Amino acid sequence: MDTDLAELSQAIGAACLQHRLLLATAESCTGGWVSQVITHTAGSSSWFDRGFVTYSNEAKIEMLGVPPETLQAFGAVSAQTAAEMAVGALKNSNAMFSLAITGIAGPAGGSPGKPVGTVCFAWCRLGELAATETAVFAGDREAIRRQAAIHALHGLLLRLDAA
Repeated sequence: MDTDLAELSQAIGAACLQHRLLLATAESCTGGWVSQVITHTAGSSSWFDRGFVTYSNEAKIEMLGVPPETLQAFGAVSAQTAAEMAVGALKNSNAMFSLAITGIAGPAGGSPGKPVGTVCFAWCRLGELAATETAVFAGDREAIRRQAAIHALHGLLLRLDAA
């Protein structure tokens, strides 16, 4: 674990503890990277409830309750799907705050409208609407996944600090 990610996780933990929030994650293209960063932090069990790795559409439907209609209308890589993932993580956990990530890490799978490196994010507090963002990252598969994990964690920290 590099120092930047470790420090980011510690700051998130401090914010969760300060606001008495439990966190859940719903990850697709990052394959649990965010959960791994979080659980690297000693004591994270007091503020991290669980992580869902929902790589397939079926997993998104079964584990998070993402409506098949959302996947059909917008695709797995969309702000709408990310928002549904974040909401589903809250519904299927004891958490009060969630983050979700879905994207195209490559090297294949991109399209003109959604090139490789496109990643959609959502952050949601229980009882509120999910906030979403879409970013396009450059690099190989590993670089895209790492940038997505960092972006998700930074976005989470911003929202926790505003809680």
